[in-house]
Amino acid sequence: MGRAGYDVTLLMVRNHAPSEPVDAALMAEAPFRREAVDLIPGFSTGVARLLLHRTMSRIARSAAPVIGLGGRLAIGPSAALLARARAIPADLTIVHNEPAHWAGIRLMSGGRRVAADIEDWHSEDLTPEARARRPLRLIRASEAGLLRRAAYVTTTSRALSGALHDRYGGMQAQVISNSFPLQANPLGRETGPVPAFFWFSQTTGPGRGLELFLSAWSRTTVPSRLVILGDPVAGYPASLLARVPAERRDQVSFRPQVAPASLPAVIAEHDIGLALEQSFIVNRDLTITNKILQYLNAGLAVVASPTAGQREVLAQAPEAGVISDFMQTGEAASALDRLLADRAVLTGRRAAARRLAEEVYCWEREEPRLLDLVERAIEG
Repeated sequence: MGRAGYDVTLLMVRNHAPSEPVDAALMAEAPFRREAVDLIPGFSTGVARLLLHRTMSRIARSAAPVIGLGGRLAIGPSAALLARARAIPADLTIVHNEPAHWAGIRLMSGGRRVAADIEDWHSEDLTPEARARRPLRLIRASEAGLLRRAAYVTTTSRALSGALHDRYGGMQAQVISNSFPLQANPLGRETGPVPAFFWFSQTTGPGRGLELFLSAWSRTTVPSRLVILGDPVAGYPASLLARVPAERRDQVSFRPQVAPASLPAVIAEHDIGLALEQSFIVNRDLTITNKILQYLNAGLAVVASPTAGQREVLAQAPEAGVISDFMQTGEAASALDRLLADRAVLTGRRAAARRLAEEVYCWEREEPRLLDLVERAIEG
């Protein structure tokens, strides 16, 4: 929006010291300014206040399963965000996550024009164990209020838009995917001697579908290799490799996290992207994550678990990848072998994936639609 001529302020929470150099580098070229609510020492907030906030937040999160409610402290620095947002003059405030959603409701009550992005269905996210410690009633109240009163609401998939409307009524959320600007077409590069599967995340750990994939991949007969990128939970790589026959463990490699600017080129070094979201978590079933869209952009064929969001993507270009239920290990192994067996067919799938990015899932397609929503919201 800054490039479109709007005066934009990004209000964020600074809570992870190792990310600050990356954020600062991104901001050096950004067409907007940044203001931060600090939850780490070394910036504007004193140590004593930080300790008090952390203690109160811990108590609020502990209270959630006891009283079934928790409070605003259990969803982060919502009051601090609200105070800072009130001090920033704005014709439109767009709120993006749980603390900001809570603040957005109160900004609307004070007469501010607010829009919302519900990228994830926060009240339907995470495992049952983690959800027990969440202030779900408060989060649901924010979601419902935004869908009924905001200038507009965006979300990531038609499946999630429909589910939000069924639950809360109000407006139908507009679908703006989490796509990226098109990178240089990567399809002319030479591929390796055997096809390479690729999976990435900030953190490599349990509950992300890798265990089920490896159970199936270990039974494939066509040669391939697997690359996993991310900062691993302690002991997790060894536990994953224990699922793989000893003679195939050298075909699995782990790479450390890379800078965001380098990630698209790293993805494009491979042939097949793994989108292994777990459908037993409602949000993960319905949303379309960044991961599958980055694979399309980089020209990787996709192997996806059968979530509603990922079916929605591949329904538009079935030749761009395959949907496979990795709970059915034998059937999944056969599907992987069929994908690997013919390199010419695999190359065609990669080309179809890139076309889907160019025609649907790229920021060049989504930006005009978002700017139109913003313009109409500001005009009132």
